Amino acid sequence: MTTLRTDRLLLRPFELTDVDDVYAYARDSEWGRYLPVPSPYEYRHAVEFVARSVLAPWDTSPVFAICLSGRCVGGINIRVDTSAGTGEIGYSIARAHWGKGLTAEAATAVMDWAFNEFGLAKITAMADLANSRSSRVMEKLGMRRDGLLRSERPSDADPGTRQDMVVYSVLRGEWQARAAG
Repeated sequence: MTTLRTDRLLLRPFELTDVDDVYAYARDSEWGRYLPVPSPYEYRHAVEFVARSVLAPWDTSPVFAICLSGRCVGGINIRVDTSAGTGEIGYSIARAHWGKGLTAEAATAVMDWAFNEFGLAKITAMADLANSRSSRVMEKLGMRRDGLLRSERPSDADPGTRQDMVVYSVLRGEWQARAAG
């Protein structure tokens, strides 16, 4: 397991003691608006999420707690397909920390680590088409929009409807060129 540090953040494996922090931010319905999470978000959901994160296989699905000033304020994961040389990153952060660049800061560190650790050729990310904040994060990371997956999954917020998902990616060479400046 790995711990990463950025200018403002500590990214580390989730611990069972993170449940209260996760519940504190995840019970905010606006936080979960575009995420496939239960609504209303109950304490047991935080317990289950942290337990799954602790037990996730680090070699294919590392999950990092995003920590700021000693508190867990979000999570970031990357699902790795070693045979294809690809990874898919996912992230969320407490609403109190939106718009501060923390998600992009955490994602940059995790993507750097994943490209190096797993020798990935490409990293992708997906978001609800309506989630413009997430699209901005992906663009800030130097990812390019690959396309739109129409009616990709059922909407958690509005039963009977489906969500369109936007897909972004960055290739290893693009990432390295961006890092080199």
